[in-house]
Amino acid sequence: MLCFSITLYIGVISVETVLYGLTDSGMCSEGKPLQEVSESCSPSRAVDNLKTKCNGKRVCEVTESVFGASQSCSGAFKYLQTNYTCLPANVGQIIHVYGADYGRRDQTTCSYKQPPSQIQNTDCSNPTNIVSDSCNGENSCTVKASNSVFGESCAGTLKYLEVAYMCEYIGVISVQGALYGRADNVTCSEGRIAEQIQNTRCSLEGTKDIVKERCDGKKMCELNIQHVRTADPCFHTYKYLETNYTCFPANVGQVIFVLGAYYGRSDQTTCSYKRDANQLENVYCSQSTRVVVANSCNGKNSCTIRVGSPLFEDPCVGTHKYLELSYVCEFPGINPV
Repeated sequence: MLCFSITLYIGVISVETVLYGLTDSGMCSEGKPLQEVSESCSPSRAVDNLKTKCNGKRVCEVTESVFGASQSCSGAFKYLQTNYTCLPANVGQIIHVYGADYGRRDQTTCSYKQPPSQIQNTDCSNPTNIVSDSCNGENSCTVKASNSVFGESCAGTLKYLEVAYMCEYIGVISVQGALYGRADNVTCSEGRIAEQIQNTRCSLEGTKDIVKERCDGKKMCELNIQHVRTADPCFHTYKYLETNYTCFPANVGQVIFVLGAYYGRSDQTTCSYKRDANQLENVYCSQSTRVVVANSCNGKNSCTIRVGSPLFEDPCVGTHKYLELSYVCEFPGINPV
């Protein structure tokens, strides 16, 4: 059984590269039969799995169950090799929780002196917003990991709390410029023929406005390229999206100014946990709700909106939807538009 641990005393983990498999027959091979160390293998998605497990944590312990079964490495002796960096969590930064789960996913974590019956269920998962509700925006945070706080998701199983978070400076995105097209023949050129990258004066008008509406005022912005690709500015040219932005401080005493709001779905991953595939497949479901959100939030220091309330019409029946907001914090009386 493989057990791997990363511990940081200052900052949080950011996984860069991962190898779980066998590419060097001389490493960790002492006492192993030749047939177990003679082949070369490395399962796909190893880096994604370890990033999901460890990024944003100060301490991370993983077992081989994190990587799942791999036919390419069946029967081979494997080792785990990881390169990671330490992202500083400086004074003045605040917590941003990306995800939290209360349950059990392996038989080794928090297993010391526990009876086997209490650690054998590794399919015990209960994603929760309690941690983000308690910790987001704080410089430090304490949450008690117990059934009294998170509820009983699988009786008889000893559970633990896993949290992925980052420490970030207070501030929001302010887009300065955006290009959809091509401005040079080097960017995103690998594997492209000369005719596809020779036009370096290719740009779609209005790209900056689209990106600003969807990203300004957010701490994080994920953009579906379909929202930008409203037309083809130059046929037969391989295009890319390039964005320049700054971090706009959100100071005490400022109030909310909503720039844009959309209710619908633009990708298959956001708010997708335990949803049927047919509820996620429509990624062209979008309805502007800026007026509704602005009427509720503009001019306030904080604001709560219940998503799915009668305030929002249903732009696509049968699709599981979420609300995306773009806003800035500004001092009262100043209009950022």
